[in-house]
Amino acid sequence: MDGVDTTRLERFRQLRKEIRGSNEHLIVGVDVAKDNHHAFFGTATGKTLLKRLIFPNNLQGYEKLYTYVEAAKVKNNLNKVVFGLEPTANYHKPLGEHLIKSGFDVVLVAGTAVKRNRELLDGRWDKHDTKDAANVADLVSQGKCLFYEYPIMRLRELRNLLSFKRRLKKLEHGTKVRIRNHLLAQFFPELDPYFSRMSSCSLSVVKWCLEPSVIAGLEYDEFLRLVAPGKRTINQQEHVKLIWKKAFESIGCNAGETVQFEAKMMVEELQHVRESISGVEEKIEEICLNFPEYKYLLSIPGFGKDISSKVLGAIGNPFRFDNAKQVIKLSGWDLNANRSGKSSGNATAVISKKGKADLRYALYQAALVASSRNQHFVAYFTEKLRQRSREKGIKTKMRVKLAAKLLVVAWTLMKKQEPFNPEYLKVT
Repeated sequence: MDGVDTTRLERFRQLRKEIRGSNEHLIVGVDVAKDNHHAFFGTATGKTLLKRLIFPNNLQGYEKLYTYVEAAKVKNNLNKVVFGLEPTANYHKPLGEHLIKSGFDVVLVAGTAVKRNRELLDGRWDKHDTKDAANVADLVSQGKCLFYEYPIMRLRELRNLLSFKRRLKKLEHGTKVRIRNHLLAQFFPELDPYFSRMSSCSLSVVKWCLEPSVIAGLEYDEFLRLVAPGKRTINQQEHVKLIWKKAFESIGCNAGETVQFEAKMMVEELQHVRESISGVEEKIEEICLNFPEYKYLLSIPGFGKDISSKVLGAIGNPFRFDNAKQVIKLSGWDLNANRSGKSSGNATAVISKKGKADLRYALYQAALVASSRNQHFVAYFTEKLRQRSREKGIKTKMRVKLAAKLLVVAWTLMKKQEPFNPEYLKVT
């Protein structure tokens, strides 16, 4: 996808090979914050060059950092610089982007690694910004760092929109739950079974006449025009009539003006969120169409627009992965087990769940659809279940394995730039 990012990846791999005990690297560990960053200068051999440098999160602060870096290089006869950052919310991104654009090598240090390594520095759990910066530098000097991915703008835009869509989906779900558990449960419990089956009419009932006594005071035709204006299907009319009849025998509490006002506002909020989600999905598809890999992902059975965009955003540049195991770890489908001690022979491996949860969910849904609707996947799934159908939970386990395989297939298609071929299912 991006030659620049690929070049940076090659430099990172070389860095991890040569950083231990290097006499030519200046390591700058940065404890990232919102307003002021703390930096520590050291070498890969454990020598401290500058214990603390505080610089503000602005252009003047970055220039101050560069000045001290150049001085440390000249003074200590070092010709290579690597910056280590611990990702903190989004605060590290402006600094990371500025360093990359300036031509520096930038790596990330995982928060869990920082936490576990903190005590090893001096045998204490003491935590402060200066020590954290030294902790980051210490991990970089051991090669225990991660690649700082800085992909092309289109991919960054796609990931931002996917993140935004995820937040909107949570907001939509939260609003729906509040309508059902707060409003319907109190004032019209009988409406709840129909709420998910015909959302538009049910929302109209909540918005305009939540109180059952109000519905009971309306004629059916009048109620139908209120909650389902315009053209109506026979199915809609039947459901509306059922709701109208339920209102006559409802056990709901009496709702005042404020309750109806709240219901109206919540329904409008839900409708607005759904419109926003629709707009975001259109923009996501518009961006995805600019990637040649997108059409190949769509050719995979079970992969629709939503799942293809998530996989595309997660993998990004397929050439940054050396093998399928790395791709599987990205989603958290990799297996782990505690095989230490006498019980190691009986240890049962489970998925790590250390990767992207939304990607795992999407892939499982794709596996569920493919294993039940596509003839090639149905045959593959059936063969995997042969002589194991009585095992507890075996179908779920096999679908998890199929989901992991689908991710590897998607990665392969992105690399080879070719559509899905059922022959991939024969590869073990």
